[in-house]
Amino acid sequence: MATSVLSPLRIPQEQSAEQRSRKERRFAALLVTGLTAAALVVHGYHPFAEDGGLYMAGIKRVLNPALYPYGAEFVLGHLRFSLFAPAVAAVVRCSGMRLEVVLLAIYLASTWLTLAAGWMLASRCFDGLRERVGAVVLLAAWLPLSIAGTSLMLMDPYVTARSISTPCVLLALVGVLDFLRSVQLRERWRWGRLALAMVAFAVAAAMHPLMAAYGFGCALALGLTLPERRGVRMAVALGLCCAAVMVAAVLQTVAQPESAAYHGVAMSRYYWFLSQWQWYEWIGLAAPLAILAGAAWQERGRGDSARAALTLMALVTGSIAIVIAVVFARAESATHIVARLQPLRIFQQVYIVMILFVGAALARWLGRRTLLWAGVFGLLAAIMWTVDRQTFPASAHLELPSLSGAEPPANAWVQAFEWIRASTPVNAVFALDSDYITKAGEDAQCFRAIAERSVLPDYSKDGGEAAITPSLTAAWAAGQSAQARLSEESDAERLAALVPEGAEWVVLERGAATSFACDYANAAVKVCRLPGVEPAGGVRLSLRSQPASQPMQPATR
Repeated sequence: MATSVLSPLRIPQEQSAEQRSRKERRFAALLVTGLTAAALVVHGYHPFAEDGGLYMAGIKRVLNPALYPYGAEFVLGHLRFSLFAPAVAAVVRCSGMRLEVVLLAIYLASTWLTLAAGWMLASRCFDGLRERVGAVVLLAAWLPLSIAGTSLMLMDPYVTARSISTPCVLLALVGVLDFLRSVQLRERWRWGRLALAMVAFAVAAAMHPLMAAYGFGCALALGLTLPERRGVRMAVALGLCCAAVMVAAVLQTVAQPESAAYHGVAMSRYYWFLSQWQWYEWIGLAAPLAILAGAAWQERGRGDSARAALTLMALVTGSIAIVIAVVFARAESATHIVARLQPLRIFQQVYIVMILFVGAALARWLGRRTLLWAGVFGLLAAIMWTVDRQTFPASAHLELPSLSGAEPPANAWVQAFEWIRASTPVNAVFALDSDYITKAGEDAQCFRAIAERSVLPDYSKDGGEAAITPSLTAAWAAGQSAQARLSEESDAERLAALVPEGAEWVVLERGAATSFACDYANAAVKVCRLPGVEPAGGVRLSLRSQPASQPMQPATR
């Protein structure tokens, strides 16, 4: 009887709560969509740069196995443990769209999912709508933020396997957090959240196993909120730390001895070793932990709250990573297997939690002052836009797929790489300065991804492949040594170094002195044939035969 009397009163309240929840979800979707578009405009998009070029070359190899017949191991190395390249290639084949269009769609979708997952975490930590908005807006503003000295960003301005693993790990943490704290939910919904976490972790692991493993470590740390007593919680945290140290110790003990040559490769990755970081990079580790320690102090006595759970997770995992890096990831170690695993990459999650908390605090301070909101976040956006322009000064801010394919790229190096793709044999082997990717105006544009031609291993990106795959050490050492200071050498020195390595073409800086036949030249570089190589297309190009959209200048002999 009591139930029948109370039911009419309950139904409107339940409907009202459901309507409010639906309205908030619509608002969140619109906000995240708008922030995704704003992030693209502010942060830029450079699909062929840095690691984006490495992954793109791998996808192109899957789509066309005839590419990169020389040095294919440097293209295929990162595909061994990841389904990223085959998955993207399958999307390209099934959709019939160009690879560049598919990658742009993945970039936008991954950015949207990352911000949406950030909103979900914020909604579990902060009751106020303004705080949630501030948290996700700051996350959008700081997406390309460098993570201390790890050579990693929260989100790259290009597509890699991390573009998918990052939002998946965040969604998994949302599921784990809900599972641990869902005492009000029905049992089936509670296990549904755990299923969400498991699926998200599985996708992340298929794309980037290492980042998924660190995300799983964060999920284990979230379990520290289960014990009710603080003493038990601290004991569990200490046990988790000891377990992580023991795993690192076992890996270091059973690792195979490393050659002196590989030691040189490892030393080229300075960001593996805390002892080689600059002082300001150390601040990048200490500051987030200090900020989160302050947040944890405010949450003392509320161990069951989502805020307390996330701050404890970040503090524990960040501290464990630092301990492992200090103890095991050392330059003077006999083996560098722990350094290769880059334990400090777990700070990606630490940074995201820190940004959400700082954004919420900033929103509380800004209050309802709309002009101040616009001024503060507009300034942050301007700073990040300036950073992108300084990082890629010779390239377009948005390197979007061309609709007609006729527009020449802004970057002169990219112009040369595109000419190579259109005018040289697929099996041609090229050589460039081993540090070409750091040359002024090159903007870290990846030769293989754009030119679709084989090239001798370079110091930077191929050095990274050799560092995580010791079997590539000899090939990397020979390739980068043969190309060292290539534009400064004489032709005789170039021939002595390049011919034994199988190179047939060479890309030199515009001012390099040479008597080689150069079929292409622009303001930055020239593309030359080593003696005995046929002209491009069988006819040597001259100033008179240049396409109007891509003017060329006679090469300096």
